[in-house]
Amino acid sequence: MPHETIADLLLARTGDDHPGLLTRGRSWTWDEVVEESAVRAALARELHTEGPFHIGVLLDNVPEYVFWLGAAALAGAAVVGINPTRRGAELEREVRHTDCAMIVTDRAGLALLDGLDIGVDRDRFLVVDTPEYRELPVLPVDRPVTAAPGVTATTPMLLLLTSGTTGTSKAAICSQGRLAALGAANSAKYDITRADTCYCPMPLFHGNALMALWAPALSAGATIALTPKFSASGFLPDVRHFGATYFTYVGKAIGYVLAGPETPGDADNRLTHAFGTEASPEDATRFLERFGCRLVEGYGSSEGAGMLKRVPDAPTGALGMPARPGVRIVHPATRETCPPARLDAHGRVRNPEEAIGEIVDTEGAARFEGYYNNAAADAERVRHGWYWTGDLGYVDESGYFYFAGRSGDWIRVDGENTSALLTERVLRRHRDVVAAGVFGVPDPRSGDQVMAALELPGRTRFEDLDLPGFLERQEDLGSKGVPRFVRVSHALPTTGSNKLRKKEMQLEGWRTCDPVYRWAGRGRPVYELMTEDDKAALRGEFLANGRGRFLP
Repeated sequence: MPHETIADLLLARTGDDHPGLLTRGRSWTWDEVVEESAVRAALARELHTEGPFHIGVLLDNVPEYVFWLGAAALAGAAVVGINPTRRGAELEREVRHTDCAMIVTDRAGLALLDGLDIGVDRDRFLVVDTPEYRELPVLPVDRPVTAAPGVTATTPMLLLLTSGTTGTSKAAICSQGRLAALGAANSAKYDITRADTCYCPMPLFHGNALMALWAPALSAGATIALTPKFSASGFLPDVRHFGATYFTYVGKAIGYVLAGPETPGDADNRLTHAFGTEASPEDATRFLERFGCRLVEGYGSSEGAGMLKRVPDAPTGALGMPARPGVRIVHPATRETCPPARLDAHGRVRNPEEAIGEIVDTEGAARFEGYYNNAAADAERVRHGWYWTGDLGYVDESGYFYFAGRSGDWIRVDGENTSALLTERVLRRHRDVVAAGVFGVPDPRSGDQVMAALELPGRTRFEDLDLPGFLERQEDLGSKGVPRFVRVSHALPTTGSNKLRKKEMQLEGWRTCDPVYRWAGRGRPVYELMTEDDKAALRGEFLANGRGRFLP
């Protein structure tokens, strides 16, 4: 009989002596994880009196985070994962919006919240690395452990604050039933078994870690290995220390790991596979060759995971095929299904104007659980009775789905649409590029120009890239996709889950304080470092053409 709630999954681990949680310092069996969760669930019920039962958790990946996830499931509360990379008014707005009844944090998190009006009294703060927390009276826990009355599949389990890469974040609701179903489905989809040790370098406030690692490991009874934060230099030592077989990632983290010095013993580890998003095919090949670990790219979101299914022997770059009949690619304006993409020998879409559209689920409106207290965002996701992902994609003639970027990733160059994602994938092939973000910036006369932001290793200079020569060798990059502006940095701005903050960089455009190189002519790209005089002259072009309002 399938378990309908996260509480069911956790209670099924009662008496289980298999290792459930590992850190560098100690380990807990699954039975001990259940016990620790039950203690905290009793404490949460004591503290909560009225209003939404939302528990804000502002912690790194430490055992307390896992125990409070379990506590929320047993108590019937929802965890609000607070992003520790947020600051000031942005942090205050996010926490206040989610109506937390209590906050679980540490002294570092307490300092971030100091002076902010988040709507939570200080006597509802639990600071886990203080003597006061360790000395809290332990309430008696009955055996066998049970969930609070009224916990059902529809009980909210998570309020997932979206990453904010494309704008202000929203709190996506995920119920216990949906998360439990994802745990079971993803343990099968990503081949997670009881014998696996699942290493978690992604932050636990993010849907990637919760939906693709924590819940599947709980479902399978596998072991979870925690590291407080992702570290490129610490990745392989952690993997070896824990004997990890599986992990989750985002593409930028893979780029950081690959940028580290290569050694003959890199493949001396137990890793077999990993799941994530936005790793380039070239990076996946390098990772397999270097570490002996297969990267499994997938598609999903905090709001609508599980739309596509993996297919064995799918083409390189394909995400899979629809998991249900209503998933398709449509033109947003007409709602007509897009024709299949015609791909050339390099996999480049030859008919992007007609083939690339938005990924929708015509039967998915009922599955969407909504955003907390945000009717406008709900209405944007559900239109005409359909669920709209906000993501671009295309389908090849065999029916395989491919990701083509976010809905804001179209760049209109000389009257033609070009995909920012396709240019990003080309740039990330360069061995000296750790990360690449591509976006449109206004042209001083009409339309857009392509701008790229590149993150380079410590001592690598832009001149070392020979970017014009590299781009000439990329046969699948059309002329419209070649960047006109290139921002160079050794630390591009990122979200707490290591995704580039493209919206922020797009708003700055070429006015950033980082060095920006510009190709202003025709023919072969020739990039020159922009001076303040160059930027002033470009501003003058906008004003002369009556496009001052479009200045980035």
